[in-house]
Amino acid sequence: MKKISLLGSTGSIGTQTLEVVDENPEELKVVALAAGKSVDKIEIQIRKYKPEMVAMWSEEAADDLRNRVSDIDVKIVSGMDGLIEAATIESADVVLTAVVGMIGIRPTIAAIKAGKDIALANKETLVCAGHIIMDLAKQYNVKILPVDSEHSAIFQSLQGEPADKVSRILLTASGGPFRGRKAEELKGIQVEDALKHPNWAMGRKITIDSSTLVNKGLEVMEAHWLFGVDVDDITVVVHPQSVIHSAVEYVDGAVIAQLGTPDMRLPIEYALFYPDRRTLSGQRLNLFDIGTLTFEKPDTETFKGLSLAIKAAKIGGSMPTAFNAANEKAVSLFLDRRIGYTDIVDYIERVMDNHRVIKDPTVDEILSTEAEAYEYIMGEVK
Repeated sequence: MKKISLLGSTGSIGTQTLEVVDENPEELKVVALAAGKSVDKIEIQIRKYKPEMVAMWSEEAADDLRNRVSDIDVKIVSGMDGLIEAATIESADVVLTAVVGMIGIRPTIAAIKAGKDIALANKETLVCAGHIIMDLAKQYNVKILPVDSEHSAIFQSLQGEPADKVSRILLTASGGPFRGRKAEELKGIQVEDALKHPNWAMGRKITIDSSTLVNKGLEVMEAHWLFGVDVDDITVVVHPQSVIHSAVEYVDGAVIAQLGTPDMRLPIEYALFYPDRRTLSGQRLNLFDIGTLTFEKPDTETFKGLSLAIKAAKIGGSMPTAFNAANEKAVSLFLDRRIGYTDIVDYIERVMDNHRVIKDPTVDEILSTEAEAYEYIMGEVK
């Protein structure tokens, strides 16, 4: 039986991970859970999955939870120390990290040092600290298994093939809800409009990122670290049907792709059982019903978030952190209706223009860069 520590259990990826656990009760066991402050949701999860430990980001939420589950033998911890404790719990074989934001970096590092395999759904870990994470994974002989749909597709398409025969990666994107619109048409976009993704059911933050194509830029950075390819060898392809989840082109011209319905449980299950596959319920891909698959170049003039991400990736060092932190804060402000939709990318660009790059940032320098980006944007908003 494989034992899982699940960080971010009440979010979209977390809840779908638990669905995969439900389908494989004889082979998967949850030993630790972590969440922010969703006490109602995690109480239900505790009573169902009976973990050894639960970490809440908020101490207030942890206190509330302790009172609610006092009849159950479960340890409740809080804050970053609690998150790290959950990530390094002795009984876990794999840590699936699905927390949102840079708070995922320290627990991931701690888990690697504790010898845990990492099922990675936290983009910021590699975007901001890829140079640290990948070196540590090699040092401690730990697997980094991608959970993102696109990176899982690339990972699957690489199986059995020599890494030095890869020509380029074809990273697909749905194009989001505003595909085909021009810059002038984006100015009046409201929160509700941006949260209507055409294909995928995801959390609020990543859905906004998908609409701006910032998410695809973050995925370019992730792919660079995960698969050891140059940024120039990653081509973003807009594929509105979201059937081809990504592909790999080899030196002989062959292209190997992974296709399927838009279901995040598939990459989650593949990461948890790699290299094996398990039966998964759900809709199957019917090519006759789909009929046509189409492909377009991304409009990087309208959706500047993608071009800015690629620029940040090429500069490297702490610039990807500045990019990511600016986006996190700007998206948060947009969701709170404090700034407009097009302000998101404008703030990213301004933060990047004002950032002094650190070549090989430490974790402390990464978090300091995050704080500086937040401070800059809040100064502008006020």
